Amino acid sequence: MGCVPDEPEPEPDVWQIVAEDVPGALLSVWGTSRSDVWVVGADARDGQGPTVLHFDGQGWERVATGQTQGDLWWVFGFEDGPIYMGGDGGVILRHQPGDGPGSFTLMDTPGTETVFGIWGASPDDVWAVGGASESAGGFAWRLRGDVWMPEPSVPADVAMGAAIWKMYGASGSDAWAVGSNGVALHWDGSAFTSGDTGVGTSLFTVHERDGHYAAVGGLASGFIVEHDGSGWTNVTPTDVPPMGLSGVSLGPDGTGVAVGLFGAVYVRDDAGWQLADLDEAGTRQNLHGTWIDDEGGFWLAGGQTLSPPFSDGILLHYGGSVPTGGI
Repeated sequence: MGCVPDEPEPEPDVWQIVAEDVPGALLSVWGTSRSDVWVVGADARDGQGPTVLHFDGQGWERVATGQTQGDLWWVFGFEDGPIYMGGDGGVILRHQPGDGPGSFTLMDTPGTETVFGIWGASPDDVWAVGGASESAGGFAWRLRGDVWMPEPSVPADVAMGAAIWKMYGASGSDAWAVGSNGVALHWDGSAFTSGDTGVGTSLFTVHERDGHYAAVGGLASGFIVEHDGSGWTNVTPTDVPPMGLSGVSLGPDGTGVAVGLFGAVYVRDDAGWQLADLDEAGTRQNLHGTWIDDEGGFWLAGGQTLSPPFSDGILLHYGGSVPTGGI
């Protein structure tokens, strides 16, 4: 009888610097799988406009968007497309993967304020949020066909005195938007209503998994709050309080990752949130955006994000090793 070959040992999960010293800071990461990852960021100041990187499972490619200037702050899309990217000047780009890697449409939008977040329950139900500054111009636009329309139920005090940084939801009738000055708005499918997270400072990002929400924010002192369906609870670690946090993602089986200033990384398990040990992949660069892929791998994007021009992009990954060539 022939010998049955041994099963290969599974590849160990490791923290890895996938890219660093990228000319433009990397601000957001999202994908459909571990082999289809999009990273967007700041203007690289090389005449090619905002930084957009794509990973196909084998290597990385910088993708031209047709824009020659400006920063892109967020990327979000759907498995079969489209993919949306939003940023400075009210810019929203739409990309349909089947149209080729460089095919982007600049969409008409109802304002010139910065688009800081994009989320959709489905390709037919997509939102963009943002503001002119942390103290003015907060907006939520909803996509109707090919037309972005302002949502009239955004409270007047938010539109005049705050920004909406991000929005994410469980469905088209259950989503949260968070912003400056402690803004938290719940969308029930017909209108926004104000909520209270118990945190009176900026919440920069909100994410949802299996009906459970987490949001992060803060400046000198970071905060993590979670919503279990009945209300928001402050779950900030007390043993090692975080610096300001700007990105959070929830994954399967109660996992999660939150990131922030000076390389802060916190991971979540059944015991709650704990400071992560990145070993040799540790960095002092600010980390801004996160995403958890279909294999449970963590992706963290950042760079010099405190003042423009945003530069020195960095991309970290936790999981099986990722190729680094082409960035």
